[in-house]
Amino acid sequence: MKFSRLKELIRLMFTPDGEGGIKERYAARDTKQMNPLVLAYVGDAYFHLFVRTRLLSYEQAQVQALHQFAAQIVSAVWQHRAYLGIESMLTEPEKAIYRRARNAKSHAPRSASVAEYHSSTGFEALLGTLYLDGDTARLDEICEASFQIIAQAMMAEIQAKDKK
Repeated sequence: MKFSRLKELIRLMFTPDGEGGIKERYAARDTKQMNPLVLAYVGDAYFHLFVRTRLLSYEQAQVQALHQFAAQIVSAVWQHRAYLGIESMLTEPEKAIYRRARNAKSHAPRSASVAEYHSSTGFEALLGTLYLDGDTARLDEICEASFQIIAQAMMAEIQAKDKK
């Protein structure tokens, strides 16, 4: 990002409130009205933190290994597979959040198919919504189930490759 663009963003976002603080643009967050890609942005950050914290149960010394493993787990490909595994446990409103974000216009990276990328966007938006709505019990339930699905699928892939 160019410095001029950063300066403009700061000017737009951080408006003085006249009392030495910063004026907030929104009094509340209504996740039903938020851009689904913004919800996915928050959900992605949450899932990253969840996975990194969860990996500490297995490794606490090798930061580079933790980083690489976490990056693979939170990839669009694995998030898509996690969603397929948890879909049956979701409520209709949760599936609606997923669909709304999955169908949002975005550009897929080369590391995943378009379908996987859009699916992972829906998955992340669901997590972002739960986080912003403060439904931490459900958020933890879905993240833990997703982590277990991903871990089991990764182990199955390794076992299949070892047999060859």
